[in-house]
Amino acid sequence: MAPIPGAPAASEIADAPAVVFRHGHVLTMDDRRTALTDGDVLVVGDTIRAVGTNLATPEGTVEVDATGGILMPGMIDTHRHMWQTAMRGYGADWTLTQYFVWNYLEHGKRFRPQDIYAGNLLSAIEAIDAGVTTTVDWSHGLVTVDHAEAAVDALEEVPGRFVFAYGDIHAGPWEWTASPEFRGFVERRMPRSEMLGFQLAFDVTGDPAFPEKAAFEVARELGVPVTTHAGVWGATNDNGIRLMHEHGFMTPETVYVHAATLSEDSYQRIAATGGSASVSAESEASCGQGYPSSWALRRHSIPVSLSVDTSMWWSADAFAAMRSTLSADRAREHHEAHACGDTVTHVALRAQEVVEWATRGGARALGMDHLVGSIEPGKRADIVLLKNDESPAMFPILNAYGHVVFQAQRGDVHTVLVNGRPVKYGHRLIGTGLAKARRAVEQTVEYIRAELGEEEWAAGMSPEIPESKVLDNPYTYTKYADGSTHQN
Repeated sequence: MAPIPGAPAASEIADAPAVVFRHGHVLTMDDRRTALTDGDVLVVGDTIRAVGTNLATPEGTVEVDATGGILMPGMIDTHRHMWQTAMRGYGADWTLTQYFVWNYLEHGKRFRPQDIYAGNLLSAIEAIDAGVTTTVDWSHGLVTVDHAEAAVDALEEVPGRFVFAYGDIHAGPWEWTASPEFRGFVERRMPRSEMLGFQLAFDVTGDPAFPEKAAFEVARELGVPVTTHAGVWGATNDNGIRLMHEHGFMTPETVYVHAATLSEDSYQRIAATGGSASVSAESEASCGQGYPSSWALRRHSIPVSLSVDTSMWWSADAFAAMRSTLSADRAREHHEAHACGDTVTHVALRAQEVVEWATRGGARALGMDHLVGSIEPGKRADIVLLKNDESPAMFPILNAYGHVVFQAQRGDVHTVLVNGRPVKYGHRLIGTGLAKARRAVEQTVEYIRAELGEEEWAAGMSPEIPESKVLDNPYTYTKYADGSTHQN
């Protein structure tokens, strides 16, 4: 896309002591949900200094014309398996069972540290390109600490904000959290900062012995939150939630990913302990974790954030996440009403709330609401400008929230600031090493394809994998089964 005549160059913005965006639709996502139709946002250094109209600016401020565009907080993804991005689209026709078979039971251990690096690097670049300024790397393919080192190396190369969620689906969480190698990694690489946070990522199978207790105790000792796949059909269920609650490990910092097949009792336990859920509606609707859960979460006043899950199926696109969440929620609302012979005349979930889930909701879930998630003076300047004068879908902007959810797409992301630093401007990435990521991913694909052989490579994309390979859970580190979804 050609530069707009008279617009500042990217280098001018990067070198300026201050930047002001003029005359945009500003969705602040503050507590009052303030929205301006002709607003300015002033950024000084790494911080938002002022929001309003016709703002006065300090000397040397560079002006960006946001006319015809939407200014919003950087979006926040609370659950993305970034390491899988090198296999983008490979599993487009999979079910959840086939995903489990391929990654958990058959081929996940084949990924080398450099393959984790390649996926993370591409995923991190893709995130900021699409206006996602904070991403949780739900990194559950860390067979060794060397894999973890490679994952963090990639995150540190990209000028985004990340939370590294350490996990290993091939070993019990009570095992890898107890290893001296893991402890050494934490001490060496995880002195948490505003730009790189830390979580533990593991699931609770529901085994009455509750072996995961030891991993929760490590999380408590380290002072880090736990993020867990909960309410996933055939893998995690109400027994896991009950065990967490009975042992005192359900906290406000806990993020329950999917939460799609839980009972009223489990939802009430989550609500009572102040936890939040990460909804991946495209994933849940397509591969079978359960019906996208926002409609159930709303009934229990459980805070919601959004996520894209994995690029092995669909796009890592927060616009698609918002759109699919709103569509699934409304579809369920209509379905429930029709089943009772009723009709919905006023939808409960509005576009404004879904935009909030994609921004402020993520910040709250990650304990970062004081830092990011809204456009307010004093917060870090993680800001996205949606503006595309060459798109017939970007005008007129009458309902800005609805436009973000139903009309805009990643190609409309004009400018992205992370911590006040321009990482995308004029629809072009700045200093992200995309060519390097391409080479790394090409090498990973070549390696995995050679490891599998052409027959197995082709079979992996086919939906013919026998479901009998997965019984009650897909975890290779436990033989526990409770018969809740399959007869033994």
